[in-house]
Parts: sequence; C-alpha cells; structure tokens
Amino acid sequence: METRAVLEAILFVAESPVRTGELAELLELPKDQIETELEELSVDLEATGRGIVLRRVAGGWRLYSRPEAHPYLERFAATERATRLSAAALETLAVVAYKQPVSRGQVTEIRGVDSERALQTLERRGLVMEVGRAGGPGQAVLYGTTELFLEKLGVDGLDALPPLADHVPPADVVDALERPFRPEG
Repeated sequence: METRAVLEAILFVAESPVRTGELAELLELPKDQIETELEELSVDLEATGRGIVLRRVAGGWRLYSRPEAHPYLERFAATERATRLSAAALETLAVVAYKQPVSRGQVTEIRGVDSERALQTLERRGLVMEVGRAGGPGQAVLYGTTELFLEKLGVDGLDALPPLADHVPPADVVDALERPFRPEG
C-alpha cells in the first residue's frame, strides 16, 4: 500500500491530531519523508477540491471537512441518522445483542428500567428488528439485531462479539456492590 494512502487512512480514523513522529514510527519511515508526504497530501486534497482538507494543528496533522461544506454538514447533523445513541439505547442494544431473541420485558428486567422507547429508537434506526413471537400468554415480540448492526460494529457475525465474561466483575465484587440495595432480612 502506498505511504500516502496509509497516512490518509490513519488520519481518517484518528480522533485527534497525530504527530509526524508518531506516524513515522508507525510506518517505520524517516520523519522528514512522512512530513513531505503529509504536505503533498494536503496540497493534493486542496487542488482536487475534495470534501476534506489536511491541516497541521496542535503539533500534529488532522483531516477536517472543507469549510465550504459547513451548511450541508449542519443539515446532516440535524438528521436522525447523524445523531448518536443515548446511553439507554446503547445499554438496550447490548442486551439485545447478547441475549437475542429477547422480549421487551426481558430487556427491561435486565436493565431495571422501562426499555420501550430505547427499543423503538433502535428499531427505527434499523439496528434491531422483530425476529419472532414468544410462546405463551401475550406472545411477546422478540427482538434481535440486524445486518446493519453487524456492519456498524464491524463484525461478520454475532460470534465475533467479545465474550461477556471479559466484562463481568467477579461474583464477590458484584455481591459487594449489590449488598447496600438488598432488604435487610
């Protein structure tokens, strides 16, 4: 892969300016060569009228949207698609991902709060969908994740989700955390 393409890819995913020295270490190339590549990339982006520009800021390099695109970006940011998920929606999505197929009642029981609105949001965004009905009285709707969920998460299938055990504290820690909330008996 071309050095400039690798630099562009790194800067595309970076959440803050990346120093030339760090980029040189990552690519195992001399710092002055990286500096030249970055300057040329910056000129190339400007000259071709791309939607992004490369700037030297805060001691590093960072990609930004072209200032002329600002009115369109404002409109996009106001759309539902561009808004971030709330903590409640993220919690709900995690429960559905790991427990599917799961009913709204089960999600609510696990989270400890009503999850109807969060599920509606996730369904509207195409991250969860109805995958069936539970047997028994009421035949509750069962939810599961969608292909879009997998795409957004960057995994090929649910088996690629990290194991829950890696994120659950040991039983003695859970017991200590829950003890103050238990009724005295």
